[in-house]
Amino acid sequence: MSGYHNLLEKQVIAEAKKNRMIFYTIIVLSFFYLSISLVFGDMGLVKYFELKKTRKSLERQITEVHQQNEQLKLQLKSLKDDPFYREKLAREEYGLSKPDEYIFQYDR
Repeated sequence: MSGYHNLLEKQVIAEAKKNRMIFYTIIVLSFFYLSISLVFGDMGLVKYFELKKTRKSLERQITEVHQQNEQLKLQLKSLKDDPFYREKLAREEYGLSKPDEYIFQYDR
């Protein structure tokens, strides 16, 4: 009976070791999977830094557009209110002239 009891005890111990090994393997694989997901997943760190970079770029573009918008507002105000500015723009941009005026253009 003692040999049978010894064999049974060894089998129980071996089964417990096997179960512990499976448990630890599952824990390690889960940790590995979670780590990979945290870094490379759809909501991971890599994606976070890409989105942060995109956000800064978009904020910079918005600032540039606001500046251009302000310049255009000033130009529009000048076109409405300043006759000298209108005349300058008509001459320089469109090559217009007053009656009885000649325009000489030189290629640079």
